[in-house]
Amino acid sequence: MNILETKNINKYFHDPVEFQVLKNISFNVKKGEFLSMIGKSGSGKSTLLYILSTMDTEYEGNLKIDGEQITGLSLDDLATLRNNKIGFVFQFHYLLPEFTCLKNIMIPALKLGKYSSKEIEERAYQKLEILGLRDQALKPASKLSGGQQQRVAIARALINDPHIIMCDEPTGNLDSKNSAIVFDTFKDLTRSFGQTIIAVTHDEEFARNSDRVIEMRDGEIL
Repeated sequence: MNILETKNINKYFHDPVEFQVLKNISFNVKKGEFLSMIGKSGSGKSTLLYILSTMDTEYEGNLKIDGEQITGLSLDDLATLRNNKIGFVFQFHYLLPEFTCLKNIMIPALKLGKYSSKEIEERAYQKLEILGLRDQALKPASKLSGGQQQRVAIARALINDPHIIMCDEPTGNLDSKNSAIVFDTFKDLTRSFGQTIIAVTHDEEFARNSDRVIEMRDGEIL
């Protein structure tokens, strides 16, 4: 089953001159697939990720997530969709340093408002358990190592049980040992929980070991 479908996506930048940054991008992503997008800087992969994640709506073509037509939805509808169906992991974890790990993970679920705060706390503990960090739950985020902080960021991305986790250079800030731990975490999420992962990465080993690689050059898929 396809969880995400793109058809003929084109994207232009207009400043200072018109420049086509994405050219006729069409591909599908299956549920439970671990997909890496690679390419040199300027190849269009991050621009594409922002369109796939519904953050950028200025494009031509068609995007579907979970069978639902996304192109053309209002900004409010897109925000709701993101909260429900998409988790985000970035190069920098963006945790609130003075908050505990538990509190950081709970934030997106509190914002969504689907569960009581007691239920959200239980769910946050479950996600920490999956990522092997339950014993760190009540520590301030600033007291964890870089690799642990990134795993807390992954737990936060999982809290609303999203259909897809979108990652922008998720190991870009980590040494090789912690990069391997984060990679193994993603692999396990796809295998054990059927989680779909789409990651933009410069890390060749990370890409090579994922299920499928999309390589981009000059706004096109090679």
